[in-house]
Amino acid sequence: MADAPTPDLAGRRVLVGVTGGIAAYKTATVVSRLSQRGCDVRVAMTEAAAKFVTPLTFEALSGHPVVTGIWGHHDPGDVQHINLADRTEVALIAPCSMDCLARLAHGHASDPVTLILSAIDRTNTTVLLAPSMNSVMLAQPTTQRNLAQLRDDGYHVLDAESGWQACRHVGPGRLPEPETLIEVVAEALHRG
Repeated sequence: MADAPTPDLAGRRVLVGVTGGIAAYKTATVVSRLSQRGCDVRVAMTEAAAKFVTPLTFEALSGHPVVTGIWGHHDPGDVQHINLADRTEVALIAPCSMDCLARLAHGHASDPVTLILSAIDRTNTTVLLAPSMNSVMLAQPTTQRNLAQLRDDGYHVLDAESGWQACRHVGPGRLPEPETLIEVVAEALHRG
């Protein structure tokens, strides 16, 4: 039997936000590996994300219920988005779709991911955005403006990788590999 990974991030509180995109399958590995390293991982998903990977997958990997809506609460007395925002040390949004970037850049909070992020104090909590989309969508002037605005607003925007995409395009827009995302989260936790 293989040895269990060392829980070097034991008890550290991470929020993983998943938005709609085929790269959501990579995020399952991120949640699993962060949990194995001892993180208390909570997951929020947009409705579009649940079309690619089910909430049950993330619930099994994180060991916690997954937030999939802005109105449903497991505890009626729990202001879920505020409590999740307050408890988060590092948030990773992966994949962060073009739509999510636009919502964040313009102050919308109409899905569980953007609602929780709207309540996070970014002076105390690192929010990592990992854009992932078709290369043409990434190059759009509106996307580039939104990325610049989000950087100015204090979000940490990760560079998309370049390569073959599920849409059969080749170019920038790929979600970084799970190992890269895990290390970026770990670095942010060690800095915080």
